Amino acid sequence: MEILRSKAQLEAYIERNREMGKKIGFAPTMGALHEGHISLYEAARHENDLVVSSIFVNPTQFNNAEDLKNYPRTVEKDLEKLDDSGFVDAVYLPEPEDLYPDGVQSKKYSFNGLETQMEGASRPGHFDGVGTVVEELFRQVKPDNAYFGEKDFQQLAIIRELVHQKKIPVKIIGVPTKREASGLAMSSRNKRLTGEQREAATVIHQTLLKVNGWFRVVTVPEINKRVQEIFENERGMVMEYFRIADEDTLKETDFFYKDRNYRAFLVVFVGSVRLIDNMHLD
Repeated sequence: MEILRSKAQLEAYIERNREMGKKIGFAPTMGALHEGHISLYEAARHENDLVVSSIFVNPTQFNNAEDLKNYPRTVEKDLEKLDDSGFVDAVYLPEPEDLYPDGVQSKKYSFNGLETQMEGASRPGHFDGVGTVVEELFRQVKPDNAYFGEKDFQQLAIIRELVHQKKIPVKIIGVPTKREASGLAMSSRNKRLTGEQREAATVIHQTLLKVNGWFRVVTVPEINKRVQEIFENERGMVMEYFRIADEDTLKETDFFYKDRNYRAFLVVFVGSVRLIDNMHLD
């Protein structure tokens, strides 16, 4: 596994492999890797000749300076995990100036309203930061296929819109959420949960399974009420929001239309740890 520590090293590596006609798969990360990340590279391995990872803690997608400061940086462990997986050929470890040559600041985007829903409402500017760094990484890595987890479904939708608007020649592939045996969605934040909290947090996935069972059987307002009641009775947990939204627009719905696809989104604080999850309703 090659480690590329600058834009110049990356460009030379990509050009060399492009000349050999290799198809490139890519998944960018901010490190603190877990099996959910590894599942992206496993998917990429099946569909590409070359699989590239990147690790970069992107400052422009943080709304809170303290969150940026506290974000776990575990590069050596991450490199070991990627190498051990056997799925990754090269890892790009850019410096800020490699991605932000004119200074660390976001571009401004309009993602056709996707950025104003859910996470965008509580984290202004977050998706501008995501768009800025992902667009630049795509232009440098030049992947044929790029892989993103469905756990961050809103981010996945926004990256698809970014690629469409900017006419970037890359296929965006969503990879199903990787879960622990208990059903809890894998996240670097899970490490901050106590054993008791981790067990209690399984109610998040269990609730989404219930919502899927109620889909098109129970009205949306009634489902909202039932979910609210579940978390009112869970000690040590606070539900930030629950939404049933159109998968294309991410706009909340209050009625199930026959020709639309829907997804349930749930964000819960378990103690001080904010956990997100979602599920396609079928």
